[in-house]
Amino acid sequence: MRAPVPATARSAAGAARAARAAKSAPRKPVVRQARAQRVGEILDSARTIFSERGYENTTMAEIAARAGVVEGSVYKYFESKRELLLRVIGAWYEGLVDHLAHDLAGIKGTRSRLRYLVWQHVVTIRRDPQLSRLMFQEVRLKDDYYRSPLHEKNRGYTRLMMNVVQEGIVTGEFRGDVPPGLVRDMVFGAIEHHTWNFLCGRGDLDTDRVADQVSDILCDGLAARRAAESPALAGLTRETTRLNRVAKRLEALAISTAPRRPAAPPAGRPAA
Repeated sequence: MRAPVPATARSAAGAARAARAAKSAPRKPVVRQARAQRVGEILDSARTIFSERGYENTTMAEIAARAGVVEGSVYKYFESKRELLLRVIGAWYEGLVDHLAHDLAGIKGTRSRLRYLVWQHVVTIRRDPQLSRLMFQEVRLKDDYYRSPLHEKNRGYTRLMMNVVQEGIVTGEFRGDVPPGLVRDMVFGAIEHHTWNFLCGRGDLDTDRVADQVSDILCDGLAARRAAESPALAGLTRETTRLNRVAKRLEALAISTAPRRPAAPPAGRPAA
């Protein structure tokens, strides 16, 4: 008969098995979830303070205080205030692109889709003037922007308009001799210039009126020319009209200078 195993030995063996089981079991990503949550809180706080105070007047200490962490924790996730700004604007752009792509899927017609993109861009400036100004004035003027992930996100944002223009060219609604990239630059450049006074606190911004005016000019200018409106045919038509007028003047001149025939004698009376 086997001797009973001491209780201490049994507890030690059980502890060893539990340790092995814990070691082999997949770990829950508790740390990763906490990190993602902390980064999100810092980004939200930074967005709020950047919008309220601007980039230059915001400190990392203020962002940390708003997020409920010490300043050193912010630098644990972001090397500098500049990197934090780029991440804030990048997160903003991700939301914009997702929203636009979702809505475009339900809009039919090239002109309607183009008008929606113009309108939504103006609405975004009207709704988020501080972030828009940060993008125009603080972000794009620095060289590091063109090497950052934010630059590619902005390209994805503007590419939506280029794709709609290209669709219009393929379907024959828009002219094919105007590069979509040029259209993109004209639209976003014009809107940025037109809304700058609003962003600087001078006056309001009528989003519907601006969207209608810009999209009308844009679509009318891009509209495919009918055959009758082609420059070559229009020139031929003008030349034909001119030649017809010349012919009529020559005909009238010929009639006026032709010698008159003597009048015929009355009936029954011999000619002299």
